[in-house]
Amino acid sequence: MKEDFRIVTNSDIISCDDCNNRTILFGDYDYLDGSEMSNSQKPDRIKSDDNLNTFIYRFKFTQNFMDEMYKFSKVHQYDDRKSFKEAWEIWTQEQEDLIEREVARLNNLGYDGDVLDKMFKSARYYFRKKGTSKPEPKERRKYLGVHKELLDAMDAHILNGRNSQEYKPSDGFVDFCKTNTEELKEEIAKLLENDMDSYEIMNKIKKTYKNRYFISITK
Repeated sequence: MKEDFRIVTNSDIISCDDCNNRTILFGDYDYLDGSEMSNSQKPDRIKSDDNLNTFIYRFKFTQNFMDEMYKFSKVHQYDDRKSFKEAWEIWTQEQEDLIEREVARLNNLGYDGDVLDKMFKSARYYFRKKGTSKPEPKERRKYLGVHKELLDAMDAHILNGRNSQEYKPSDGFVDFCKTNTEELKEEIAKLLENDMDSYEIMNKIKKTYKNRYFISITK
């Protein structure tokens, strides 16, 4: 199966092109889900951690599919749950080929969650409410911890890296992303299920690695 994206690294910029040739640049501080980042959120520099960015992007729907789902959601924006679900069942039958391709793509890329459930929740709770009006202040999200398996992998990697005099946490994190792809893929899938966007996920994992490093040198 031909993958519908490519990763191009150039200095601090990572571009991801989906099947509609829509480009999303980390260097321009855009989220992979298409949302904007406020000036206060913009970091001075985002390092091109290819493996991490690739996994985050892979588990997103293609732009073509999101466009179709958005149109459905806006038509049924004010339906009650029962009516919305009935309309959804009709829509999924009409869009059977499109949905099958999207499910196959995500499964082939390693997503092991319920894709159909992910689609319904996106249509019902995200796209249906998405609009141009100013959003209400969000309730503070419940803290999400990192799985112990990923923490153990970070600790082992840091301990091994500290045996070298040339080891630096920043370089260590890049190497960690390259050598622990399975652990990262599982963690990112979990965080995506909890509605975290790509910038939040990258920041969380990088911050966790940095914290584990400082814990290791203070023991």
